[in-house]
Amino acid sequence: MSMDLGKSLQISFAGMSAQGTRLRVVAENLANAESTSQTPGGEPYRRKVVTFQSVLDKTTGATSVKVSRIMPGGGDFERRFDPGHPGADAEGYVLMPNVNPLLELMDMREAQRSYQANLDVIDAAKTMLSRTIDLLRA
Repeated sequence: MSMDLGKSLQISFAGMSAQGTRLRVVAENLANAESTSQTPGGEPYRRKVVTFQSVLDKTTGATSVKVSRIMPGGGDFERRFDPGHPGADAEGYVLMPNVNPLLELMDMREAQRSYQANLDVIDAAKTMLSRTIDLLRA
């Protein structure tokens, strides 16, 4: 039983770590949603995306998740007319980041729910272990 609880805890900790990284990347994207280049014609901030992969722990036989990589997100930059901006090109247009705040907030909510689900598993395992110890004492 302790091995199964150990696997559950290991999987949950890995999930929390992965979702924590995802939350940090989403926060970075939101913080830079208006970050433009300060050089004429330069590129603004590009949205980042977290990708995950399954990992098998050979010692326990548990499959968990980890962050595979953080990579630039696709999508075109929006062009906004602002000839007074220091990053404006010769035609007066500034490239805006490809960050959609609504999409980022949805990603944040999903990551929060996944994080909370993993935390709930840890709490349940802790409660089961505590009750088992109480039964063994009696």
